[in-house]
Amino acid sequence: MEKRIALELRGRNPSQIKELNLDNCRSTAIVGLTDEYINLEILSLNNAGLTSLKGFPTLPKLRKLELSDNRISNGLNFLNGCKKLTHLNLSGNKITTIETLKPLEEFENLKNLDLFNNDVTNVEDYRNRVFALHPSLKYLDGFDKEDREADDSSAEEEDEMNGNNDSEEEDSDIDDEDDDLSLSAVYNTKLEEESSEGSLYEGSGVEEEEEEEEDEDGDGENDTDKQPNSKAQAGKENSHGEPEESTRGKKRKHEDDDEN
Repeated sequence: MEKRIALELRGRNPSQIKELNLDNCRSTAIVGLTDEYINLEILSLNNAGLTSLKGFPTLPKLRKLELSDNRISNGLNFLNGCKKLTHLNLSGNKITTIETLKPLEEFENLKNLDLFNNDVTNVEDYRNRVFALHPSLKYLDGFDKEDREADDSSAEEEDEMNGNNDSEEEDSDIDDEDDDLSLSAVYNTKLEEESSEGSLYEGSGVEEEEEEEEDEDGDGENDTDKQPNSKAQAGKENSHGEPEESTRGKKRKHEDDDEN
């Protein structure tokens, strides 16, 4: 069993192990399995040749224990360090009396117990007596108190789901944090885009104001382009630097001289 445990560890620390399969490892007693497996939730020891559970470690998080097809006849009190046990498979063992099952009263969360192919199943009023012994029990040998067979959504699956609630909640918190970060990033990006667009609009507004000021007469043309050249407006200058009179002015002056 020790070699098999070392193989299953694969260099990991015992406290990191949540599930351990030691089926068919062939050992009459528990060897190499210690209290270090504080996070172990599922342990399978089917067909291992066990005759005793003496030395079974304290496993505070163990929920499911498979011990079928061994040679266990008593000593269930050695499992008392596994208070969270919900599923116990003892089918194919050597249990013969109801009294042998009394230590299981300590397991307040036990929902599924399998004693199939044990001589105790032949005891008179076996089912009623076992259910009375364990009020929390939902399924015995795959059937409930009304002899209804466990369906696909059995207590075992429900227990496994409940056992994963903590890790699911942690994952949910991480997802929420990621969502918050993502939303924050999107919001900040949107603000930057709006700020950039606002700057463009403001620039356009200044240009429009300048165009309106230049086109005060409302004719749609730039007034600065319509202003005449200052020299053209003042008239041409003669050779002496004096402004020349227009042709019309010369004609009017000549007519006045004739009258005189």
